[in-house]
Amino acid sequence: MKSILPWLLVATFLFLALYFYWQKNEAESRLNIADNKVAEIDRELKQERTEADSLEGMMLPPDTMQMTTPQSAAFVDELGSLSQSDMQRLKRKGLRNPESDLMNDLNRKQSQLIPVDGTMGGTMAIRDSRILNDRYAMAYYEDGHNGGYLLLKYEVNNGNINWKVVDHSKL
Repeated sequence: MKSILPWLLVATFLFLALYFYWQKNEAESRLNIADNKVAEIDRELKQERTEADSLEGMMLPPDTMQMTTPQSAAFVDELGSLSQSDMQRLKRKGLRNPESDLMNDLNRKQSQLIPVDGTMGGTMAIRDSRILNDRYAMAYYEDGHNGGYLLLKYEVNNGNINWKVVDHSKL
């Protein structure tokens, strides 16, 4: 019996050594798989960052972006020039420089004249306008997302200008 006890102890230690060696190999294998997954995710993130950086170079910073009128909203250059007789009539009604006085007054009163509210934080504003004759004007407005046209009628009395929206259409 005395000789069996050392053999049992040796067998137990040998079994424990094999068991711990097997557990160590299993843990190393799992760690190796996890390392490979982390390396793959890191490569994907680097590729996404590279793609995002290349797109950032194509965008202008917000403070340098310019609002441009779409080509469909650009008025024909000949449209909106006051004739000499229109200018004289408006001067008799009290305007010193009819075209610029009308444009300045229209810009001051645009928030009251545009019949649509801005969307997504935008503010509707007149981007292009033309004085058609001594009674009518046309304007294009937008907020950066939505826009439209205004047909305006104006009256001048003793240098005071009153505007009325005759018609409007959204784009």
